[in-house]
Amino acid sequence: MEQHVSEQYDDPAQADEALAEAAHDVADVEDAEDTAAELEAEETYDGDETVDVDGADEIAAIDDDQTVDEMTGEITDATTDATTDEDEADEPAEDVDPLEAFRRELWSKPGDWFVVHTYSGMENRVKQNLENRVHSLNMEDYIYEVVVPEEDVAQIKNGQRKMVKQRRYASYLLVRMELTDESWAAVRHTPSVTGFVGHSHQPVPLTIDEVIHWLKPAFEEAAAEAEAAAATTGGGAVAAPAKKPIEVADFGINDSVLIVDGAFATLHATITEINAEAQRVKALVEIFGRETPVELSFSQIQRV
Repeated sequence: MEQHVSEQYDDPAQADEALAEAAHDVADVEDAEDTAAELEAEETYDGDETVDVDGADEIAAIDDDQTVDEMTGEITDATTDATTDEDEADEPAEDVDPLEAFRRELWSKPGDWFVVHTYSGMENRVKQNLENRVHSLNMEDYIYEVVVPEEDVAQIKNGQRKMVKQRRYASYLLVRMELTDESWAAVRHTPSVTGFVGHSHQPVPLTIDEVIHWLKPAFEEAAAEAEAAAATTGGGAVAAPAKKPIEVADFGINDSVLIVDGAFATLHATITEINAEAQRVKALVEIFGRETPVELSFSQIQRV
């Protein structure tokens, strides 16, 4: 190219100037080609989209059980995260005091607790009648719950020992309600109800502690036994929790019975003491005109 330009110009200065212009034109052409290539690349990829070859290879190498954090780009193992979550779920929850949990449950319930007096032996019948009246009188928004406090008691009947439900307080039941003239009348006029405990027309509701005492959940006794056992294991001398008395349905103190077996068979006796645990009684038997104390088993006597 330089030789061709030199042949066209006899003057060396003119030839050098022509060469410089030609080189400048070539540079412009190359710049134009580069710009066209960049424009074509921008049309192929949207906006700021770029392709990182090394990053693409790294993403392709990620397993199905791994995830990529969009913010940090860190790769985490999904299996490890799931295992960690399961371990956290398997951790035992903090021990919750059952008495405190029961107290919170009582606080969360609407209404106040009132004590209602009934005829003796009619507690469950009153409960059923009152619940029916609440439904028929549309008092569900004022009278919420009727409870007859009960407990499990061991009872011996016909020589067999079994656990039975027994009323904790005879002739009483608890009603959780909003006290209004209408709700008061619905309870007071229920058959076999004699009235509210306290002021007849403005009864005073029970406190939470009083409600707990009336209902006396079974877990209280279990907790007392557990505490006594723990204290005894620790070497401390504590009094054992009192055992529930066992009731005998067949006999009672001062009952007259007939002895049906043993040396005193066919004689009558009067019961003076009952040992339900051993299923034996102490009784007085009249022998030769004098009362003689004897000890008999339940199977040896029969109520007359």
